[in-house]
Amino acid sequence: MRVLCGTDIIEIDRIKKSIERSGDTFIKQIYTPKEIEYCENGKNIKYSHYAGRFAAKEAIYKAVYPLLKERFEIGWQNAQVINDENGNPKVEFIGIEFKQIKNIDISISHCRDYAVATVSILIEE
Repeated sequence: MRVLCGTDIIEIDRIKKSIERSGDTFIKQIYTPKEIEYCENGKNIKYSHYAGRFAAKEAIYKAVYPLLKERFEIGWQNAQVINDENGNPKVEFIGIEFKQIKNIDISISHCRDYAVATVSILIEE
């Protein structure tokens, strides 16, 4: 067994500006429909949610990178962050499979200016 991890931090304002500048183009390129629904339901903190999901996707990529045969084998839409029945974030892979992954944990947090995400993956070698 081996543990892989990834962490990312992003300025919430950077995501907000990208969304305001590009609108649906940016959102639909990065986020899945379930992620968009979750973020848009955040009303006053929707940009914090978008930034948190963005950081999560970056952290996921950093964690799974050693498992990829090619750098761009995974795209933005291949990793989806949803909430479980208790409201905790969890990762679902779409259109890509990692048979070596035995468990994956994710944590997302944000404050006024930043969002951060950390991913830990347990793999069998």
